Amino acid sequence: MSLQHIKQGRQSSGVNLRVRSVMLAAALFGSMLAPVSARTLNVVGPWEMTGVEPSQSGYVFTRMQVAETLTGADSQGHIVPQLATAWQVSEDGLRWQFQLREGVTFHDGTPLTADIVAAELQRAHQGAGVLKQVPVKTIRAEGSQLVIELERVFAPLPAFLANYSTLILAPSSYTAEGKVSQVIATGPYQIQTMTLPLKLELKRNEHWWGGKVAIDSASYLAVGKGETRALMAQSGEADLVFSLLPVSVAALSRDPRLHTEVVTLPRTRMLKLNAGSALFSDVRVRQALSLALDRQGMARAILRNDKVAANQLFSPAMGAWHDSQLAPIPRDLDKARALLTEAGWQAGADGILQKDGQPFQVKLLTYSNLPELPVLATAIQAQLREVGIAVEVAVGNSSEIVSQHRDGVLQMALFARNFSLVPNPLGTLLQDYGPEGGDWGAMGWSDAQMQSSLQQLQVITDAARQAPLQQQINQTLQQQLPVIPVAWSELAVAASRQLEGVQVDPYELSYHLTSLRWKSEE
Repeated sequence: MSLQHIKQGRQSSGVNLRVRSVMLAAALFGSMLAPVSARTLNVVGPWEMTGVEPSQSGYVFTRMQVAETLTGADSQGHIVPQLATAWQVSEDGLRWQFQLREGVTFHDGTPLTADIVAAELQRAHQGAGVLKQVPVKTIRAEGSQLVIELERVFAPLPAFLANYSTLILAPSSYTAEGKVSQVIATGPYQIQTMTLPLKLELKRNEHWWGGKVAIDSASYLAVGKGETRALMAQSGEADLVFSLLPVSVAALSRDPRLHTEVVTLPRTRMLKLNAGSALFSDVRVRQALSLALDRQGMARAILRNDKVAANQLFSPAMGAWHDSQLAPIPRDLDKARALLTEAGWQAGADGILQKDGQPFQVKLLTYSNLPELPVLATAIQAQLREVGIAVEVAVGNSSEIVSQHRDGVLQMALFARNFSLVPNPLGTLLQDYGPEGGDWGAMGWSDAQMQSSLQQLQVITDAARQAPLQQQINQTLQQQLPVIPVAWSELAVAASRQLEGVQVDPYELSYHLTSLRWKSEE
């Protein structure tokens, strides 16, 4: 290419950039002139909507307050009323009665009834969500009350009803064949348009049971790259941005137009191993991988926070599940190599370990919705190479981890697991570490003592009796390592200073749009 062509290209790029800047400024100026009550709240997050089924994308519909569940949770994880105002359980623990909120209507005007709720929860129990973990005998309506009868005692039931997969939809949401075709729910916002998998456009539900909310309209846009989300916050294209990189938070916190907030989550970045495979069936190999990781270095260099280096699966945000007495896990390459040698692995001529003529080569699958994961995966690749393990990093969609787990071909995956989508960690643990394992938990691994502890925690409500069982589970996972904890998580959020009432939910159940208002609005 000639110098003239290069110069012309630069001039063209400069013109395009200036045009874009002028257009953006005009758009922003126009929005400033418009009445604030008519301004759309633009929310950006990393998570795409893979469909309209609650078990698929319900987390977007509940976070954006389109749909609601029977119960919710406050910032401390305590269960609070939502569509159910109160509940009680029989003395034998087998019969639960939920009083439904009066005067609730769906977005199409249909009144909420106990019959509709019963049908929705029956469907959820038969589906792929967390309610299938509950030993339900019957779900039925009795007048204005919902009654759930259990096969056996299951104390955390109200927490399970706060999960997005149990959200309540109107009958008109379904086709004649019983498939969800649209999301018509009870929340303070209703869907105007939905463009799967990326965008929702919402308007205020004028008949919401909680009263009129301040923000007239809102949108949600799924943006996979963290750098792009940060630029959208900085440019004003987004008013509320979730899941930012630490380096982006540092830059955005210096912008006087933005407010940034970081909260600790009950969420852990972890390596999932196929413990049923020839590579990882030996616990010594799993322990060696753990010892080869430089958690403190990754937390410092990539996550910009030494305190999130994970010495156990359960973060301090998980209360009694976390063992505060555990020391940090040191990086010990000599011990890692010794364990691998004990397990029969020997270095080949190229430095890669071999056993029975097979090299220790493994594919590590991760995704970019959480922007730090590919960077962490690259660091892990280099660290495991130091003990003779060759890792190929593949960055795809999070759904590939699930599909490869189910197909039995997954070798290793790096992801972040949220232990609060049911605001009781037991909900996630039952999904992930049951006898058959789970899509986001164990693969080819199970432990009888841990199964016993999980069963006991389903019937015990006393915290003092729960604590030793919780610690036993923690210790088993720490020793057996069906998954290897890497780093705990924080949720970084940037919000326009034009917004008042921003609340960051550490349980990620809601974006609390109903608490927001534009600052200039009186």
